[in-house]
Amino acid sequence: MAFTVEDAPWWTRATVYQVYPRSFQDSDGDGVGDLRGIASRLDHLEALGVDVVWLSPIYRSPQDDNGYDISDYQDVDPVFGTLEDLDELIGALHARGMKLVMDLVVNHTSDEHPWFVESRSSVDSPKRDWYWWRPPREGMAPGQPGAEPTNWHSFFSGSTWELDEASGEYYLHLFSRKQPDLNWENPEVRQAVYAMMRWWLDRGVDGFRMDVINLISKNTSLPDGPVVAGVWGDGSAHYTDGPRVHEFLQEMHREVFDGREGALLTVGETPGVTLEEARRYTDPARREVDMVFQFEHVGLDHGPGGKFDPRPLRLTDLKATFGRWQAGLADAGWNSLYWDNHDQPRVVSRFGDDGRYRRESAKALATLLHLHRGTPYVYQGEELGMTNAHFTRFDQYRDIESLNHVAQSRALGTATDEQLLAGLAAMSRDNARTPVQWDGSPQAGFTTGTPWLAVNPNHVEVNAAAEQADPASVLHHYRRLIALRHADPVVALGDFTMLLPRDEQVYAFTRTLGDDALLVVVNVSGEDARVDLGDGWPAAADGGWGELVLGTHDGPGEPTVLRPWEARVVRRRG
Repeated sequence: MAFTVEDAPWWTRATVYQVYPRSFQDSDGDGVGDLRGIASRLDHLEALGVDVVWLSPIYRSPQDDNGYDISDYQDVDPVFGTLEDLDELIGALHARGMKLVMDLVVNHTSDEHPWFVESRSSVDSPKRDWYWWRPPREGMAPGQPGAEPTNWHSFFSGSTWELDEASGEYYLHLFSRKQPDLNWENPEVRQAVYAMMRWWLDRGVDGFRMDVINLISKNTSLPDGPVVAGVWGDGSAHYTDGPRVHEFLQEMHREVFDGREGALLTVGETPGVTLEEARRYTDPARREVDMVFQFEHVGLDHGPGGKFDPRPLRLTDLKATFGRWQAGLADAGWNSLYWDNHDQPRVVSRFGDDGRYRRESAKALATLLHLHRGTPYVYQGEELGMTNAHFTRFDQYRDIESLNHVAQSRALGTATDEQLLAGLAAMSRDNARTPVQWDGSPQAGFTTGTPWLAVNPNHVEVNAAAEQADPASVLHHYRRLIALRHADPVVALGDFTMLLPRDEQVYAFTRTLGDDALLVVVNVSGEDARVDLGDGWPAAADGGWGELVLGTHDGPGEPTVLRPWEARVVRRRG
């Protein structure tokens, strides 16, 4: 059932801002961002108008995967500060009317988590069954090539199985070998996770972004998958949206969220999710999560060789994907809207023009996204029009996924170094992880020390101080977009209708609520676009489309001609 103005949850009008703490603001000069640094920049977030701050993991961790390998769920890693620092940040956000959402990483832990240390200690350990332990294939010796229990390929290259020499058994890790997967079939595991979640909510946290939450339920027979990478197979059919995942999430809701729902936000990261499954996850009647992140639109530019073999985006493909998700979740469920996050390259470099039209394309793409039906997510620096890193050497990269890709590609001889560098420059996760560009000083105002990852050289021109001083900046445009969602029920709840679905230059759609309607029309190119919307939105008597609510360019321009990377939001009543 679709939300109405009277019963719509608060998050339908909200905008979420993701902070990647390592790269946001360093307060102590060690080159790594921290909680006190975040607290020092709350004026920026308050002025932007965001309602929720989502923190990527700040828990204790060996930092094999930048904090997504957790060794203690109920403490803060010293690199980021202390629990007291976090309490102060929560209080400061609440005092400004903002909420804090924590990253919840419970598909796996670190191999240094006490649960796994105990599990690994003996085949008879009481916690052995807290993880996925299996003997080698029948008739094969431990460590022998092909002896792994399945042929599954890890998200981070190679096998999903790591041999434990002491016991002669293997443990499952869908990601890094230092990220063993928890066994959610074991009710003790689930209860330990729920207790930890309640502990954080009692401490003042306002919800969770649940990392790869649709991977927690596995087919317990663990069958092989079709071979896709050398000797390794694709096992995703056996762990994506697995057989008990909805049961587990409904149990989590009962155990953790019952009685607290109204003020909280829950969003599930769901790689590989189908629209049909997303309806099940987000239908309020099922009591699982409020919304999910899907990945179809950020896979549209992946080439035959995967994400590091990019191809140009076709606008009609983007329309087909976004349009399908808007229609599919119109009557049940809810969309999450995003371009950027800590795992994606910068959208202005990816789908826009980070040269001549950096400012214009950043504003146009923001308008396109934020006027859809759903909850928008802004990744740190996106509101400044930050670009990809434009690194030119392998030693500039830090991301485990990127470095493993290079090592595997070299070992298999599947790409030249030139091709590998081009793939990383376009798609590496480090593109999103360069420090936030606060000003034009030597380290962009991020740190007084040496940053853990190099600052983008273009910070001299592209930075928050310069954006703040320019009324036509990307930053001020994001503020206007967020304010419009707060103020206008059509933006939050209006029905969505795609226009010009086969046009490769112009992205246009309407949002309608009762007698009120908005037209959104965006030129997704560096050339002028003459637009004829036909019966979808007939021109008014003066030849234009109606009252301009929000635009990206100064001056009126021609009524039905969009300048390069121009976006307009137009209202017509009745």
